[in-house]
Amino acid sequence: MAKGGRWAPGRLLQRDHLYSGKIVGLVVDRIEIGGREQIREVVRHAGGVVVLGELPDGRIPFVRQVRYPMDLALLELPAGKIDTGEQAQPCAAREMEEETGYRPASLQFVCSFYSTPGFCDELLHLFHSDSLQQTQPRHEDGEEIEVEFHSLEEALELVSSGGIVDAKTILALYWLYWKKCS
Repeated sequence: MAKGGRWAPGRLLQRDHLYSGKIVGLVVDRIEIGGREQIREVVRHAGGVVVLGELPDGRIPFVRQVRYPMDLALLELPAGKIDTGEQAQPCAAREMEEETGYRPASLQFVCSFYSTPGFCDELLHLFHSDSLQQTQPRHEDGEEIEVEFHSLEEALELVSSGGIVDAKTILALYWLYWKKCS
């Protein structure tokens, strides 16, 4: 591996685009690294946003929604896919309002992170807002979302007890805990 985390990805021998859908695409690359042929399966994703909002009383809006791959209703922070040509910050404001009925008057960028870098190129952008204005949720077709409110302490207890198992939500909650403790 080269300095700075960069590495030579090898020589591309063949690329097969197996699927291109509404949310993801699937590419299978046959590459050569160090004289050996390897296969890499990569899920392509446009990227997304996560929003950690705080109301004046300290409660955090969460969404509970069915996640088909797990066949479970997960408790998560509002999040969504960045549309083609859309910037992350306006996307974050849109997703927060659509999913919870709260519009952020301002958003602070926290960090960007890869959700599952072993097989997917999805880059998520975390934003924080403590200036939420109540509006009306506007759920997309097919979304069955329930909005719940929890304090940071309650949310961290849900992480500890297995009530919150979504990685982006866990990362955001521990960031907020760290911010409040420092």
